[in-house]
Amino acid sequence: MTETLDDILTGDAELPLGNDLREAVAGWLSHLGSERGQSAATQEAYARDVRQFLGFLKRHLGHPPCLSDLAQLNAKTVRAFLSHRRKAGAISRSLSRTLSALRMFFRWLEREETVKNRAVLQIALPKIPHSVPKPLNIKAAAAVVSPGMPGELDWITARDRAVMMLLYGCGLRISEALSLTPRTAPLAGRDVMHITGKGGKERMVPALAIVSAAIEGYMRLCPYALDADKPLFLGARGGPLSPRLIQLAMEKLRADLGLPDTATPHALRHSFATHLLSAGADLRQIQELLGHASLSTTQIYTEVDRDRLLSVYDAAHPRARAN
Repeated sequence: MTETLDDILTGDAELPLGNDLREAVAGWLSHLGSERGQSAATQEAYARDVRQFLGFLKRHLGHPPCLSDLAQLNAKTVRAFLSHRRKAGAISRSLSRTLSALRMFFRWLEREETVKNRAVLQIALPKIPHSVPKPLNIKAAAAVVSPGMPGELDWITARDRAVMMLLYGCGLRISEALSLTPRTAPLAGRDVMHITGKGGKERMVPALAIVSAAIEGYMRLCPYALDADKPLFLGARGGPLSPRLIQLAMEKLRADLGLPDTATPHALRHSFATHLLSAGADLRQIQELLGHASLSTTQIYTEVDRDRLLSVYDAAHPRARAN
């Protein structure tokens, strides 16, 4: 984890906890990483959710919370906490994650025979509005990843386009693209990448020749020496590239190309999946390429491409044909 436990639990303001509760939270976070295989980013997000809850509980009780306070917690207090978060501007998706984190924490406490309290489990998860991915059309996606003419690109632009090519050409998450090293990138005839995604799930992702060419073009222009086992994509000062810089590059492209606000780096991953589906790729294959744990996650792309699926249905179903 990039932050210490004290950093996460304390945050900007002092958050005293009973020693027994602090040790319990530390044990739970260790469990998330070692046994459940949660990524460092997920552990940090869950830890912040718990910090917010414990901060609310401290103000509600008037003293630093300890395990005995969790044992006496009731559903009314949990609802009050969620209401407080809602008034502070938290959206349903954030509240749902927070409640999920608290549920996992209390289930773990019960399994460890530390505290048994089902109050959190009585609270229904907030309803999350159904949303459909908003991919770019093929022409817009091609314009975003266009490599430009030889000699035209500076190394920063070549770097940004290479990253975006990995998102659109291979369907990688931005964190996955930025975790590549020269040794793991699709270079020198290596047309398959071994990617470790969310939850430590590994998958093999093929790379088109045009993706490899974009990466090689960046590497030729990069003014810094690239270590085989260090990050492939570097910032202007030679350190690891921040995802924020790719987001800013995409914002500039939106303005230059007249694209909507939904044209984000992650929209390129959505575009990858949607365009493959439109071209006839199997949904299960797309699931494997994206690294989705569940096919239901991938099925959302069928809503984006509903018209094509209906036309295939009409053309293929025996009873849809005229006699």
